[in-house]
Amino acid sequence: MSIVHTKIPEVIQLEPQVFGDDRGFFFEAYNHQRFTQQIGIVTNFVQDNHSCSKQNVLRGLHYQIQQPQGKLIRAIVGSIFDVAVDIRKSSPTFGKWVGYELSAKNKRLLWIPPGFAHGFLALSELAEVLYKTTDYYVPQSDRTILWNDPDLGIDWPLSGPPILSAKDQAGKSFRTAEVFD
Repeated sequence: MSIVHTKIPEVIQLEPQVFGDDRGFFFEAYNHQRFTQQIGIVTNFVQDNHSCSKQNVLRGLHYQIQQPQGKLIRAIVGSIFDVAVDIRKSSPTFGKWVGYELSAKNKRLLWIPPGFAHGFLALSELAEVLYKTTDYYVPQSDRTILWNDPDLGIDWPLSGPPILSAKDQAGKSFRTAEVFD
């Protein structure tokens, strides 16, 4: 697995070694030993999530103020534009974001550690996303930052108006959001 460093050092894009032939392909999406020894991230995943979104569905920017979750994300059907926003006040990259296309075709994964808000936009007609988390979902701790917050200035590759949940429409501005110290 090769490591692609992003503009935010803690957010890491991973490119697995894919073995393919006329029968199809195989790759190792996660290996605890390699994740800790090769990448240097020691964590314990406790939950797997699977979402399905139609084109232009935008989910996020989500995080938990208590029991923050690290996430290892990949698209298994279609493609998404995946975004991580640093919401750690003490970080030199506080308020900065990175975004990358993850797709069934490129098979890339994105590691987003605890302390970040996360969101994605479905680019394809249908996108299925699998992600592992380092802590359990706690509804009362769940927070949302507006996807189009002007202070963040995320350049979403929209092909039309985004399709948003009520929760995402009611997100807080970055300036008023609860963040990590």
